[in-house]
Amino acid sequence: MIRLGLRLALAGGREAVLRLAIIVVAVAIGTGLLLSTVAGLNAVQTQNERYAWLNTGVVDTDGPGTADPAWWLLRGDYFHGDRIARVDVAATGPEEPVPPGIPRLPGPGEFYASPALARELRSTPADELADRFPEHLLGTIGAPGLPGPDALVVVAGDTPEHLSGLPGVHRVTRIASLDPSGCSSCRVGTDSDGMVLLLSVVAVALIFPLLMFIGTATRLSATRREQRFAAMRLIGATPPQISLIATVEATLATVVGLIAGFGVFFALRPGMATITFTETAFFTGDLSLGLRDVLAVVIGVPVAAAVAARVALRRVRISPLGVTRRVTPKPPRAWRLTLVVLGVAELAYFVGRRPATTNGQTTAYLTGIFAVMIGMVVAGPWLTMAGARLLAGRARRPAALIAGRRLADNPQAGFRAVSGLMLALFVTAVASGIITTLVDNRGAPVEGGSAADVALVQSFWPGTDESIAPPPALPGLLVTRHNPVFQADTDSPVGPGLIACSELASRPLFGRCPPGAQVAEVSQDLQGQHDGGTIAPVTVWQASAVTPAELAEQPILSVVVQTDGSAAAIERSRTILENAYPGREMLPATNGEFQGDFGKQLVQWQQLANVVILASLPIAGCSLAVAVAGGLTERKRPFSMLRLTGARLATLRQVVALESTVPLLLVAALAIGMGFLTAHLFLRAQMDYSLHSPGPAYYLLVLGGLVASLAIIASTLPLLRRITGPETARNE
Repeated sequence: MIRLGLRLALAGGREAVLRLAIIVVAVAIGTGLLLSTVAGLNAVQTQNERYAWLNTGVVDTDGPGTADPAWWLLRGDYFHGDRIARVDVAATGPEEPVPPGIPRLPGPGEFYASPALARELRSTPADELADRFPEHLLGTIGAPGLPGPDALVVVAGDTPEHLSGLPGVHRVTRIASLDPSGCSSCRVGTDSDGMVLLLSVVAVALIFPLLMFIGTATRLSATRREQRFAAMRLIGATPPQISLIATVEATLATVVGLIAGFGVFFALRPGMATITFTETAFFTGDLSLGLRDVLAVVIGVPVAAAVAARVALRRVRISPLGVTRRVTPKPPRAWRLTLVVLGVAELAYFVGRRPATTNGQTTAYLTGIFAVMIGMVVAGPWLTMAGARLLAGRARRPAALIAGRRLADNPQAGFRAVSGLMLALFVTAVASGIITTLVDNRGAPVEGGSAADVALVQSFWPGTDESIAPPPALPGLLVTRHNPVFQADTDSPVGPGLIACSELASRPLFGRCPPGAQVAEVSQDLQGQHDGGTIAPVTVWQASAVTPAELAEQPILSVVVQTDGSAAAIERSRTILENAYPGREMLPATNGEFQGDFGKQLVQWQQLANVVILASLPIAGCSLAVAVAGGLTERKRPFSMLRLTGARLATLRQVVALESTVPLLLVAALAIGMGFLTAHLFLRAQMDYSLHSPGPAYYLLVLGGLVASLAIIASTLPLLRRITGPETARNE
């Protein structure tokens, strides 16, 4: 039977070869994307393990160890808006703990840099970057010590006497190996649990359209194959034998597609490694597959295809005449809307009742979102039937009446062709709505020339910086000082700073004092802030009762330098400040850079959303093309009979176009609307934000997808002339 199944699969002429080729392509694309997603999950975990050593000292690394103690200070620096992880170390003995990627700890005046930072050092003037570090570059940090190929990391040597006296320094005897996702105190790394959750959602968002695509391809020529298997039943074949033949036919194409899918994965891997949906890009080798992953895909995909084949031919297994005893399917009922309503109700319930724990939030929101997604698939046939009846009831032309009646007769088949596109549009609407709202509320870029762009701030923490050196001679420099009145009233170590109004008057960008005031209360960075971190310039600061003489006796709270906003000026000023105040745990930065950290995370999430959009829409388009072409092939005899009775070819083309276009536009509007509603409910429940409409790019992308879908439908219409001739009616 296996040999017969192989022969039937390969000896069915051009139609059989085309069907197998389409199934191979569907499985290959699906397998390649599935493997890429699994590899992405593995890469997140691998990258997080590479971050672990940077948290040495933050976690408990001072205790029984295998090395002499070393002093360790981790700080965060910036260069052109990108973060630099700087680790200052000082060995106290010959058996010092050594981080991965370097052969030994650097001594005083030495440092190691990541390859990306070394390239910047070679191409940037020294006063903008190199002067911040020791004189001698020993070499580059190897891949085991880097989270990604474009990470900016430096390990600088110091003397134990100097480093041990700096604030924030730690005494360590071993290098940390704890994954940052399992460490609440870790300062560097990614919450891999959250990223795995996010990637899992992406995987589901891609898998749903892929399953629709594979299912649609598997059903190609289903009627012809059912007739063939029914004839075999009539000459004595048993149901198990028919099932085995069908399974062999489906498995053959699936296995070939599975092998091709690994090729698709390796072709996608280099490009996927450049997508920075964590803090940095991946090494290509980190996008790897474990033996368990490979076995799960190799076994799971063919099994799923075999099950699909058996389900598709269930009528033949019931009776050899089951294929010819066809009746109109029962119309779908309104109960199919239940799951959608429950999903929306669940999301609405949590508005104002957000679960307290992360796991609770994950369960609440994902359950609701997936309920809406699956519910739309379940409700699709009912909605298609409703649209078809509306079309037939308002029909004024024969084509509209025929299309409406045919759709209402079998709405499941009409919806099946556009189900993949509906899921793709739903996912893109949810992703774009959430990302756009987050950017508008929390990550909107500051206006050019604002203080957040041009002001470099060096802050000092009270209690650890009693003796601050005089500020360097920098143009545009202002100094804020501690406020003794605030500290006496609240016992808080940090409060509004003070500045002399005579100084502030020279820099109107940072506001002004009220009339008659000599000293003003100001923020530490001379910039006001709203909740969420968005910058709000303050025009008039509040006057202080502190006199200028009392102000001069107060310790420095911060140094703020107004630059011209150019990258070179900011980096030169940053280098001067770091050299003027060496060893500070808080390094100088602009407010725009702090704000940009979250903005970059949003950009990374947007890249994930773009991946989903760019992957799911073409898949949905392929699914639509296969479904429409397959539907024409299955219905060529009825169309041939209509032509014999006098129906014009143009009328038949209008019928096919309407049968495909009505469900397409209906589910597109439903998917986009439900996607925005789902995004709005999630944002209200989780962050108390209202949905902001995506920008023109989103609507152009959706419009382009719909136009491409209509073009796909139009491209199949010329097939009608070839497959609906009189010979078709005679031969069938």
